[in-house]
Amino acid sequence: MELRVRHRTTYHYQSPVDMAQHMLHLSPRGTDSQQVLTHQLRIEPEPAAMHQSGDAFGNLRTFFAQQAPHEALSVLADSTVLTQAPQPLPEGAPWKAMTWERVREHFRYRVNAPYEPTAEFVFASPLVPRDAAFSEWARPAFASGRPVLQATRALMEKIHGELVYETDSTEVTTPPLEALAQGKGVCQDFAHIMIGCLRSLGLPARYVSGYLLTQPPPGKPRLIGADASHAWVSLFVPGADGQDGQWFDFDPTNNRCGWGSPGEDYVTLAIGRDFSDVSPMRGVIQGGAQHTLDVAVTVAPPAELEGRDLDLPSKKPSIE
Repeated sequence: MELRVRHRTTYHYQSPVDMAQHMLHLSPRGTDSQQVLTHQLRIEPEPAAMHQSGDAFGNLRTFFAQQAPHEALSVLADSTVLTQAPQPLPEGAPWKAMTWERVREHFRYRVNAPYEPTAEFVFASPLVPRDAAFSEWARPAFASGRPVLQATRALMEKIHGELVYETDSTEVTTPPLEALAQGKGVCQDFAHIMIGCLRSLGLPARYVSGYLLTQPPPGKPRLIGADASHAWVSLFVPGADGQDGQWFDFDPTNNRCGWGSPGEDYVTLAIGRDFSDVSPMRGVIQGGAQHTLDVAVTVAPPAELEGRDLDLPSKKPSIE
């Protein structure tokens, strides 16, 4: 499936920003199930300096600096990707029958054990602790001897079925234990909760940021800028001999999973330990005081966007 993603971030500052430095994670990843066809960044005002580099997780990130006063900042990432549907597991694949206890034991610390790069996803990260509250809540899905993929899918279904998706019920900084306790949140919270559960059971899990193609109501046109970023989880399962391990994706918000991605309507942007590793845009500024933020995301097949005005009118909301 060919998909075009336009992600625009606009800041309006109460007073001019004198200088600023920002880091972006807005470049889609090339994976076995996703090919990046085009990618462009448009930053206004034009940066004094900009360069791209890879981070520790293989994501492409962009640094830019502004050295002249400005009252607004606009960043537009425009990408086209070709995605594939998740592939079925081959017959006799070792991951199908591997129990969750065996995966846990594979990652248990042993003196002089060979280096395992995915082991870092077993430990706590800046936004996701390992906690008994997570493992106790997840335990019903992880019966003794249950295959790890079945158990993880049951955990995904538990999060989807027992937690309520409610916009504005949490903040970006809401701890996942707090979101679990209140029983509601958004996709970032659900991903963090699922990661916390898996890691607290000794299983390696990582955070995936990206986008999901949504469908407008029947008979209605797709609204430009009405979509949003999305987040889900990947679980690593080692091979039977400790080699040829695989990542499997689980989306607790939409109760979907797959090998390589949850579906061909997903676009993978970046991976990390949690949201703090892959925030779409973060930085430091000098000046600016208060600001307003406007984010507009559009995900659609390119043909649907032909001939349409994709540059939403620049608006400067009032600052309270």
